[in-house]
Parts: sequence; C-alpha cells; structure tokens
Amino acid sequence: MNAKAEQAIKDFLTAMGLDLTARHMEQTPARVVELYEYLLGGRPERIPALWGRPFPTDSRGLIAIRHIPFYSLCEHHLVPFFGEVYIAYLPHNGMAAGFSKFARVIGELARQPQLQERLTQEIAEAIEQGIAAEGVLVIVEARQLCMMLRSEIAPDTTTLTTASSGRLQTDAALRQEAWSLLMKGENKHDPSA
Repeated sequence: MNAKAEQAIKDFLTAMGLDLTARHMEQTPARVVELYEYLLGGRPERIPALWGRPFPTDSRGLIAIRHIPFYSLCEHHLVPFFGEVYIAYLPHNGMAAGFSKFARVIGELARQPQLQERLTQEIAEAIEQGIAAEGVLVIVEARQLCMMLRSEIAPDTTTLTTASSGRLQTDAALRQEAWSLLMKGENKHDPSA
C-alpha cells in the first residue's frame, strides 16, 4: 500500500471537514488508494504486447465491434466518465485481431487521467498502428460524472466523440458504411456527413 497516498487522502478528507473516526471511515483512505491504483494503472507502453499477432481471415470488408464498455477518470476533476466504444476497421490484406484484444487495449488507455476526445483519438491510433489497419473509425459515447453530479447542469447528457484515419477518413462512402454499421439501431447520425 502507498502510505504517502493514504496519508494524503486522510489529510484531504479531514480538510473537507470529515471526522474519519466518527463516521466509521477509518479504512476509507486505504480503500481509496487501492481503487485509484487500479484506475490509474494503465500504461500505454504495454499496448503493443496486448495485440498479439494479427491473424489472416478471408475478410476484405469492414470489421465492427460495438458496445465495448470502458471506465476512465476525467483529468480535470478525477471523477469517472464511462460509456461504450464502437470500432470499425478495414483490415490490411485480411489481417484481423481477436475481438478481446480491443477491450484490453481500450482498458489500458482508459486507466489513466483522460479526456474523452483524447481517448477516442488514442484508440484509433492504437488500432491503426497495432494491426496496420487500412482505416479506422472510433466512436465513443460517454457519461461525464463531473456534469451529471451537478444535476442542475446536465444530468442526462451523453457526449459523443469520433476519430478516424486512413481510408475511413478519406473515403466518404466507406466512412458512411462504417458509421451505418456501427450505429445500426442507435439513432445517431454521423456529424461529419
């Protein structure tokens, strides 16, 4: 356990007016440190190893993965934002990655202080670089607790960000096909169309 971080949490909670002994919160600082060690444990340098080796398929079309859950911390407030990631990519010469690899890569990128816009772009870049995709479209839909907790601001707001590269950035028809594939039944329209 990180004793320095635990003391800092005790100091912070005490400074906020909480009596940690009277409220039966004696173990709260240790629990907070343990949770934040996990939430801040992502290491982008581990991503290349997470991909493993792409494998050959007969696929020459788009491959899509939808509704990949993620949880991250807003770097402005250190409170969670969370949602789902939608990915479409065009394999290079039919080379694909296992579907579970995408969830692992997203988890690694999300487990650090983040902005949704940056996370979206980093996921697209990781896919393009990790499996040499000819094109990538990433859509992230999230709920930002920093907005939701202040109920008078925007309690039910979701935010949608996109990033694209390669042929899914330059070929409008292919991008529209990818967007339609990812958003089928979701009632969302491509903001760049």
